[in-house]
Amino acid sequence: MASLSLKQITKIYPHSEKKKKPKKGAEEKKSNLQITDEGVVAVQKFNLDIADKEFIVLVGPSGCGKSTTLRMVAGLEEISGGELYIDGQLMNNVEPKDRDIAMVFQSYALYPNMTVYENMAFPLKLKKTPKDEIDRRVKEAAEILDITQYLDRKPKALSGGQRQRVAIGRAIVREPKVLLMDEPLSNLDAKLRNQMRAEIIKLRQRINTTFMYVTHDQTEAMTLGDRIVIMKDGFIQQIGTPQEVFDHPANLFVAGFIGTPQMNLFDAKLVKEQDQYMVEVGTLRVALSEPKQKALAAKNVAPQDITLGVRPPHIVLSSADNAIEATVEVSEMMGSEVYLHANASGKDVVIIVPTMDLSGNHRDTFGIGAKICFTFGGNVCHVFGKDGNNLEM
Repeated sequence: MASLSLKQITKIYPHSEKKKKPKKGAEEKKSNLQITDEGVVAVQKFNLDIADKEFIVLVGPSGCGKSTTLRMVAGLEEISGGELYIDGQLMNNVEPKDRDIAMVFQSYALYPNMTVYENMAFPLKLKKTPKDEIDRRVKEAAEILDITQYLDRKPKALSGGQRQRVAIGRAIVREPKVLLMDEPLSNLDAKLRNQMRAEIIKLRQRINTTFMYVTHDQTEAMTLGDRIVIMKDGFIQQIGTPQEVFDHPANLFVAGFIGTPQMNLFDAKLVKEQDQYMVEVGTLRVALSEPKQKALAAKNVAPQDITLGVRPPHIVLSSADNAIEATVEVSEMMGSEVYLHANASGKDVVIIVPTMDLSGNHRDTFGIGAKICFTFGGNVCHVFGKDGNNLEM
């Protein structure tokens, strides 16, 4: 059990070879990461406080700095700048073995010549833990993870999901203050990933440990995390509960990254009439909801060109005169729903339509080329300025 505090954490990878230094104050960009005369800046001014027993998920695309951040917490990467505290103690120069942290890797990292029992017992043997205590902890962890029947097997005789449970078991037998997990489910197929997500949620209820979890999969982030930290190009984009970042994305990157299918984006105008904010998309004019009115008014937001975001489930088919016209290009049957990919004045729009109406009758299917009209309410609109930031926040 432990609280963590990351203050202005920065990671710079020095240039591998000497190169001509840029002019003073000059910087260049390459592969979306900042490059200075010191080197490539992989993580920039990362600030995060993690409460005791909290489950924090770092999520973002490949190369955003999330695994590097995790490795700095573990002590596997040197911290270039900033301070890392665990339970109030500065940890920048503390050896990994002395941080009371356990880590689960993407590749399992099991010893092939050892049995499951020996793999799980190994870190305790290194600490010279008494044999009866080792036996108790290994069997207890095996029971929690439902791998008791595999204790005498070698890793090669296990499935991917079973190996990952062993890797997690080896970490939790140490009873660490902090459990770090670096994309532990990425090597599993979709069905196993779903099962293991559920196992991790159950595990979290049974052990008193602070979790820090890295993934590029937003479904894992949304289902596992108490809070999620969304990263891009080494910077934190937003920190919040899964519901907060879904309902109130801080910018266009977060809006596009969180949510499946991806949020629809429209070129629109924010207008104001008699102290009421409205959005205009083509022929459609929609008054924003009261909470959105108050948020924009509190910031005295001026009428302007905007990017309007609306999630696919929030768009509804309509026959109203001012509805937006579109042409169906792809129709995906998803069981209880149909995903319609439509073209609206050159913009791709995804609309989710239930296959049954409220009376339980099947709706008409929409073939390729079908003409439809749609609209949406002012309570589901997300208003972004041309700089990409949410104007309500």
